[in-house]
Amino acid sequence: MTKDGEINYIKKIGKNGIKYAIEKPFSDIDSGGLLTEIGTIFSILPNPPKKILDIGCGTGWTSRFLAKRGYDVIGIDISPDMIKYANIKKDEEKIENLNFFIKDYENISFNNEFDCVIFFDSLHHSDNEKKAIENAYNALRPGGVCLISEPGRGHKNTKTAIDVMEKYGVNEKDMPPNLLLKYGEKIGFKKFKIYPKPKFVNTLLYSKEDKFLWMNSKFFEKIFKIKFIKNFAVFFAIMFKKYYYGIVLMRK
Repeated sequence: MTKDGEINYIKKIGKNGIKYAIEKPFSDIDSGGLLTEIGTIFSILPNPPKKILDIGCGTGWTSRFLAKRGYDVIGIDISPDMIKYANIKKDEEKIENLNFFIKDYENISFNNEFDCVIFFDSLHHSDNEKKAIENAYNALRPGGVCLISEPGRGHKNTKTAIDVMEKYGVNEKDMPPNLLLKYGEKIGFKKFKIYPKPKFVNTLLYSKEDKFLWMNSKFFEKIFKIKFIKNFAVFFAIMFKKYYYGIVLMRK
């Protein structure tokens, strides 16, 4: 069962895996992309003070960043081990405006309590993503926003996703914006916007020429040295790629 896989994930990843999970985003090979993305989330969110629910927070790095920005944050995760490490880091950093709870986000009952709800790389692990988004809707106050930043089209067929599903028994789903908007409209959200995923622009503009993380191709490395082609690719990523991999905002 995938929920058991999520609950027991920490127990299976070993000492190095636990260290990686605790030290995110700095432990990640795409640390720059993750930091760019959380910065974009800050830019999209209404300014603090606001109350935020961070859904599927894992070891809590996004929750800690949000709390340090000045938001009142509650982070939830189905895994007791994840929440244990999240609390350890919270106490180490002496963050007072942050609380963590062990909860399955497909079975929560918050009602009109939050100004913002965030799914950051967590919804694609769900069994029932529509139910999770419905719960997010119920948790929001009128006018509140739900922000969803997830792997888009094609994620489930990548080698990394397939290996993780087989090894740990968790879900690795595609969560393209058009699917999320479809759910949001049915649930009752009123306003929608799709933002480009900044990590693609970050990679195109700033990654080392020998380290195109999402392309893994010598051919692309060569042609992207041509300024016109690189600029066109950045424009394409901003204007069109967001419909496959974008950050989705839905307002209640």
